[in-house]
Amino acid sequence: MALTLIAIVGGVLFLFCFCSALLRWNEVRYMNKNKSLPQGTMGLPLFGETTEFLKQGPNFMKNKRARYGSFFKTHILGSPTIVSLDAEMNRYILMNESKGLVPGYPKSMLDILGKCNIAAVHGSTHKYLRGALLSIISPTMIRDQLLPKIDQFMRSHLSNWDNQLIDIQDKTKQMAFLSSLRQIAGKESIRIKDRITPEFSKLVLGTLSLPIPLPGTNYSRAFQARKAIVSIISEVIEERRKSQETHKDMLAGLMGNDESRYNLSDEEIIDLVITVIYSGYETVSATSMMAVKYLHDHPKALQQLREEQLAIRQRKKPDEPLDYNDIKSMKFTRAVIFETSRLATIVNGVLRKTNEEMELNGYLIPKGWKLYVFLREINYDPSLYPQPLKFNPWRWLGNLESNNHCLVFGGGTRLCPGKELGIVEISTFLHYFVTRYSWEEVGGTLLKFPRVQAPNGLHIRCHLIN
Repeated sequence: MALTLIAIVGGVLFLFCFCSALLRWNEVRYMNKNKSLPQGTMGLPLFGETTEFLKQGPNFMKNKRARYGSFFKTHILGSPTIVSLDAEMNRYILMNESKGLVPGYPKSMLDILGKCNIAAVHGSTHKYLRGALLSIISPTMIRDQLLPKIDQFMRSHLSNWDNQLIDIQDKTKQMAFLSSLRQIAGKESIRIKDRITPEFSKLVLGTLSLPIPLPGTNYSRAFQARKAIVSIISEVIEERRKSQETHKDMLAGLMGNDESRYNLSDEEIIDLVITVIYSGYETVSATSMMAVKYLHDHPKALQQLREEQLAIRQRKKPDEPLDYNDIKSMKFTRAVIFETSRLATIVNGVLRKTNEEMELNGYLIPKGWKLYVFLREINYDPSLYPQPLKFNPWRWLGNLESNNHCLVFGGGTRLCPGKELGIVEISTFLHYFVTRYSWEEVGGTLLKFPRVQAPNGLHIRCHLIN
């Protein structure tokens, strides 16, 4: 019995010493005695502090900030990383990509979304691919081709909700995905949606994971899902090339013609298609769900938004679709969307990487390190947004959107290219939702990190407005 006890105690002590040695070794290997690095800890080899970061989210950042300040080092998502919680520094990082900084998204995201997605590339390649993407989501394209598709889809998607128990999270996810698919592939979207939908769900889960290619991991499942999606989109592209039929959708714009200024490879086309679907899915669905939540909890805001939308409806025929002028007139609706994006913080942060040694905030950051611009802290900064935890869409009715520190949709050369298209989709959804239905919340728990989600759904009961 005594020997067993001694063995157990010895084992525990060995394990403690081994883990302590590993932690110390990992700290030492990232030390650069001749150069200055911010304070912080690096965690375990390979894993770093990723588990704590993903589990604790904002609390991880708060604890680090309390101990090390608003500029500290850590090791998350597979890389040594400098985290910035300072508004001025974050703006500088986003506005100065060409000065030694390039995109720094995790390997898992780059592997799954593709090396030609605009979040992965930089320099002239980024400028070229961004131009190609903007050409298919320009204001003219939105007005003439995309808005009619969005309007028709929303009418159908929001039908038959009267006296129904609705999981608004599930409905907005379906909405974001299927609406994007229709804008991209037109009538062919109906044929491929059943094949591509389950694969896309796997793809999304793997973009924020450790890139460990073992069977059963989110990363592995997502990587296989990407292969399936690439195959499906490749089939559509090949069929179109064999056909003489003319299409008016995003895919047709990316495939181009003899007069097009963009000559994209199939790999570039497919990666841009995946980027469009992924970006819209994450942001449009979560913002729409949270807007419903915040409007339910703030009747005054709901009343003003509904009055704005009913005024638009009243000057149109019963079945007349929204046009681009209607969208532009939705000033308060736009304010609700911005305030929802800020308060819910749909995008927690953005990543950059140093492609050369560079000085930041008085420190020398080695080449190859990541910089994590944590936007949540900016969104909740009381000097920028008085009473930051209060839902106050009226704050956006002035010139706040043009403020230098407004980074709700990113900043610099990487300002979200789909910003206006996303606003059009959410505005159209809110138009038909609030003019058709009143609703009561049934229940659901919300989490805001690492994604804004309701793990068991956010349920509401809708009632048709007479």
